Amino acid sequence: MSVVTIAHAAFSGGNAIAEKVASLLNYRSVAREVLIEASKRYGIPEAKYTEVLEGEGHWWERWRESVRLYRITLQAAMCEVAEEGNLVYYGRAGQQLLPGIPHVLKVLIVAPMDYRIELARTQQGMDSESARQYVRELDRVRSRRFRAVFNADWQDPIGHDLVLNSGRFSPEVGAALIADTVRRPEFQPTRESIKAFQDLATTARVQAALITSPKTRNVVLNVKSDNGTVTISGILADPDLEKEIVRIAKSVAGVLAVVTDIEPPPIEYMHP
Repeated sequence: MSVVTIAHAAFSGGNAIAEKVASLLNYRSVAREVLIEASKRYGIPEAKYTEVLEGEGHWWERWRESVRLYRITLQAAMCEVAEEGNLVYYGRAGQQLLPGIPHVLKVLIVAPMDYRIELARTQQGMDSESARQYVRELDRVRSRRFRAVFNADWQDPIGHDLVLNSGRFSPEVGAALIADTVRRPEFQPTRESIKAFQDLATTARVQAALITSPKTRNVVLNVKSDNGTVTISGILADPDLEKEIVRIAKSVAGVLAVVTDIEPPPIEYMHP
């Protein structure tokens, strides 16, 4: 049931390595499939997810409701795709979508700039200077967008378990290193890690159900799950919404009980 997520710099050979890892392990390999699943489940065009993850971004977009919508529904879709395990995911943001799960191996693939420029030049039919500018622009846009959506640096090695420099070896060797690592006991499912995944998946489903409901889409609350018991806490200006929130949460697969710890806003915010 182990899962491998592979984040990779543009023109680092990451896609080829990911496919070879899946072949070595006899795992499914997915990328766009998570966007397709999110689009199918939540009625959001796949193109909108692509725009959010790959288009230009601004720091203020972290607080935009639309970005929050895409982030939450994408995580819920990722949990659905990864539930059966035996998966290599090399789409966007895998290291952010499955946090805190011990049987998920998070890999970051990097490469020297000259290596990437040469790969871009040959694959895109560019001269060296055009390829250099192209790769740098891709890096700039991706870093800015990732920070806008997840408030994180996608190249931060601390967010990954294994960092590989693909300029040092062939895709076959890189894939073998990743496959050998995920076979280790540290990345095998345990009762505790399976529970952690199930709790994450239930939390993600409830959050997605709330943010896609017309009545609760603008409500921002904390959601936690523990063995099917969902706790929803936070501040709610409209007390009549609490019953609707509980109803929505109870309708989600995997939810056995719902506990609320919801408070009204402070008086100074209610009566300026």
